Amino acid sequence: MTRKEPKHMFCIFPFFCFFFSFIAQHTVPNMAYPLSTSSRWIVDENGQRVKLACVNWPSHLQPVVAEGLSKQPLDAVAKKIVEMGFNCVRLTWALDLMTNETLANNVTVRQSFQSFGLKDDIVGFQNNNPSIIDSSLIEAFKMVVTTLGNNDVMVILDNHLTKPGWCCANNDGNGFFGDKFFDPTEWTAALSKMAATFDGVSNVVGMSLRNELRGPRQNANDWFKYMQQGAEAVHAANKNVLVILSGLSFDADLSFVRSRPVKLSFTKKLVFELHWYSFSDGNWATNNPNDVCGKVLNRIRNGGEFLLNKGFPLFLSEFGIDERGVNADDNRYFGCVSGWAAGNDVDWSLWALTGSYYLREGKVGLVEYYGALDSDWFSLRNASFLQKITLLQSQLQGPGPSTDAYNLVFHPYTGLCLVRSLNDTTMLTLGPCNSSEPWNYTNKTLRIKDQPSCLQSNGPGNRVTMTTTSCSSPGSTWQTISASMMHLASTTSNDTSVCLDVDATNNVVANTCKCLSKDSSCEPMSQWFKIITATRPLKGSRLYKQLENLSPKSDLL
Repeated sequence: MTRKEPKHMFCIFPFFCFFFSFIAQHTVPNMAYPLSTSSRWIVDENGQRVKLACVNWPSHLQPVVAEGLSKQPLDAVAKKIVEMGFNCVRLTWALDLMTNETLANNVTVRQSFQSFGLKDDIVGFQNNNPSIIDSSLIEAFKMVVTTLGNNDVMVILDNHLTKPGWCCANNDGNGFFGDKFFDPTEWTAALSKMAATFDGVSNVVGMSLRNELRGPRQNANDWFKYMQQGAEAVHAANKNVLVILSGLSFDADLSFVRSRPVKLSFTKKLVFELHWYSFSDGNWATNNPNDVCGKVLNRIRNGGEFLLNKGFPLFLSEFGIDERGVNADDNRYFGCVSGWAAGNDVDWSLWALTGSYYLREGKVGLVEYYGALDSDWFSLRNASFLQKITLLQSQLQGPGPSTDAYNLVFHPYTGLCLVRSLNDTTMLTLGPCNSSEPWNYTNKTLRIKDQPSCLQSNGPGNRVTMTTTSCSSPGSTWQTISASMMHLASTTSNDTSVCLDVDATNNVVANTCKCLSKDSSCEPMSQWFKIITATRPLKGSRLYKQLENLSPKSDLL
């Protein structure tokens, strides 16, 4: 990472309804390891899709210990990861953990903390993880992997940099092959050793070869030369893991593989990864959000999305926001990235799990405002953020139990979907996506699938309704407009254009379309809707329950 700045349910007991709905959507499936690829999908041994819904857990900073273990027991952190709906951890590591034998095997967690004067962390670690504090750094790392596996959490091992510390800068000596701290021969040997270390550890499902390649030395020819060598070394040492390749320019650019394929001796293991933050492009707060979103989406299409059509999985291995909600760039960016991620149903990893760091850039206990956990490593930093990513955690397409294609009308700003009101089924509101009926978007008309009713505008400021009598009228025609392609616009009887919108209580209304272009001062995100195509029923949905009744239990888990 380059930079980070500091209901729709009827229930007598609403809390429990919400809780069980949440758990239903977030149950970690039983998978048959190892994983491989089938066209653009990651699949298990049975050919069923496995969607990586990961969170980054840093372990690459100066103490060389997974963050947070002075605040909470390791098993409690692993269980919290599952509780939040993640099925995977992208666990970072510094190359020195494999190349410096003294560091890895002769330095204990306690000694590492002592060397940096982290007295409070020693006390906390002793209280929360007494069985680990006097283990060597490599053994502590292994314990993290083992405990995640005991909780059915998959692990992607990410070589983040060479020298332990914060990442990344163009001139930090860790950026590209041949830099001061980046010797290709040493790197390849370390990858091989790490792969062999976890050969046979079933929940280690992939290895990301190097984080955010960058700097003045970067070039495509050396990328192909060394990344192919690294991939071969990993596969030779551990034939089970997925091999994940990052791009150039802080992993924002994979365009150079469009016309020049990666050549490997093995198949069905290659995955590409991409990073995308608000600061990857900048200017969200000072430009029109639709214009910026459209521009960035075009960059993403050219920089990596094309790989999906070429039959390769694309792993969005870092994205995230300041979860306090105070960063204007992040707030605008997130609707764009989540709409894209849901629309393409990509595998992903959120930055980050981290509530705080032992030591980062000379600061002890630095709080990570991009972290899903608060600085106590137990509380959620922002509970509403998990709602925003719930649909992203769901499998929407790919091999496995399926139904006829249908649509969801996704509202990226909230993470909810368009659903019919329980009190009046002609009215629409936002609710959990797994409570949405399947929609059908054809000929610019939005209908409940296999039903005659369609969505109709009733003029600006009014709630939209479902109708069976006016489905051919202009008010029932909805087309995507603006550069973001996330405004759904209709025309009223007096030829006024209105856009689907949400009021303060999540009722779905039609309002004058706002911020379509140029204007940078207003916020269009309440009017951003993404029509998602799905063939997999969401867990907890009526479609899922119907399929569950028709299919063997084992096919659904």
